[in-house]
Amino acid sequence: MFGEKHDLIHELPEYKEAIHELKMSNAHFAKLFKEYHELDHEVLRIEEGVETTSDEFLESRKKKRLNLKGKLLKMLTDYKKPLKKQANGS
Repeated sequence: MFGEKHDLIHELPEYKEAIHELKMSNAHFAKLFKEYHELDHEVLRIEEGVETTSDEFLESRKKKRLNLKGKLLKMLTDYKKPLKKQANGS
């Protein structure tokens, strides 16, 4: 959506606890999370007209945000797999 925040906590509420745990224990995840948050804020400011750029620049930022989201989601799903095995007693 145009002018809408895409922060990970609201985009992926089922991973809220895992996001917090990984931010505290995994420096790479924390770095990517921070980069994603800053990029999301930048895109929102552009969409709201606070900052002006070319459409191409905005699209490149959105693509980068999507790429980061994919990386973070992969890390989250990989993190939750061992937790599910432990919960099932495997």
